[in-house]
Amino acid sequence: MFENLSDRLERSFKILKGEGKITEINVAETLKDVRRALLDADVNYKVAKQFTDTVKAKALGMDVLTSVKPGQLMVKIVHDELATLMGGEAVDVQISGNPAIILMSGLQGSGKTTFSGKLANLMKNKRSKKPLLVAGDVYRPAAIEQLKVLGEQIQVPVYTEEGNKNPVQIAQNAIKQARQDGNDLVIIDTAGRLAIDEQMMQEIKAIKDAVNPQEILFVVDSMTGQDAVNTAKEFNDRLDFTGVVLTKLDGDTRGGAALSIRTVVNKPIKFVGTGEKMEALDVFHPARMADRILGMGDIVSLVERAQEQYDEEEAKRLQKKIAKNQFDFNDFISQIQQIKKMGNLKELASMIPGVGKAIKDMDIDDNAFKSIEAIIYSMTPKERTNPEILNGSRRQRIATGSGTSIQEVNRLIKQFDETRKMMRMVTQAKNPARMMRGIKRR
Repeated sequence: MFENLSDRLERSFKILKGEGKITEINVAETLKDVRRALLDADVNYKVAKQFTDTVKAKALGMDVLTSVKPGQLMVKIVHDELATLMGGEAVDVQISGNPAIILMSGLQGSGKTTFSGKLANLMKNKRSKKPLLVAGDVYRPAAIEQLKVLGEQIQVPVYTEEGNKNPVQIAQNAIKQARQDGNDLVIIDTAGRLAIDEQMMQEIKAIKDAVNPQEILFVVDSMTGQDAVNTAKEFNDRLDFTGVVLTKLDGDTRGGAALSIRTVVNKPIKFVGTGEKMEALDVFHPARMADRILGMGDIVSLVERAQEQYDEEEAKRLQKKIAKNQFDFNDFISQIQQIKKMGNLKELASMIPGVGKAIKDMDIDDNAFKSIEAIIYSMTPKERTNPEILNGSRRQRIATGSGTSIQEVNRLIKQFDETRKMMRMVTQAKNPARMMRGIKRR
């Protein structure tokens, strides 16, 4: 995500490296390179020019503190302006009303149906809502079936009407059903087209007028770049939508849509899709995204994702086991499952400051734990609970059963032993008396 833009901006800032002070000449040279980087990332030309003009005015208007180098000051100004360009502050969805109604809009292939499922999942698990998904795409049977599959996966009901080709009527009937069943949130998926056409616009406008939604979200594939911005303008002129959703931001996107769309349509980006899993949906935070574009990581989002998977009772239970040196392979596999739930591994690693650049050419996918899981699941329940009984013959059987080598099994067990020792040392360090008793025993 934004890797090419990040690299280009970093090279631009090097122009100021070693300079004693900011001057009109070196600022102009730097910002010429910055503007070129933005245009290459498919940022709207007017947006890129206005951005660099603002940065230039701020840079030349500042007295550089003696403790701040010109390059560092320029990074700070660019960071703040990037955050402002993308909206400044995160904007939440409005889910008041009984039921609250959210209407989806966008072109075919933008990811509306998948996003509808992700949003229902987020609202159910994090906002304690009782959502109802509505299959309003009456032209594409696969879209109705897809929504049914997603609804079953996240355990959210899906309203459909077989044979009814009137999406306005379907939406109205779905809202009546929601009130009857106690659903306090209705998410309406609508039909898309391969290109903007009058029939599609009239149809979705009719749905809007009939149900009066609290939110109209424009869903756009961020990989379409500048075309996404032009499409957003067309939709906004007709629908006056309330927010933007950028999907597929985990792909090889140049980032132009994220950086241009807020300025062009003057509507906030509310969510970003960052993967295929139902949990791969984030509230859009402009300042955090600016951090990531400039290679500063996003440690706040990483901590938030970790906290979502944090179970206080489970943590207490685990701490007691570690203190007694009883941490076993069942606990180990449980921790792996929690990490996997947090999202794509490469994306998680890139949130750590300085790591994103180091791993940008590495292929890290969700199969990274596959061999580890295979080895652990090839152990008997007794072996997982008592790792110390894993002798040579048991290890050979585990290697054969997991389709791995004896070397891989030995390596995992060694890493597990080292992890267990380290975790116990950390636990003892919090209790000096216990640590001293451990030293005396040795």
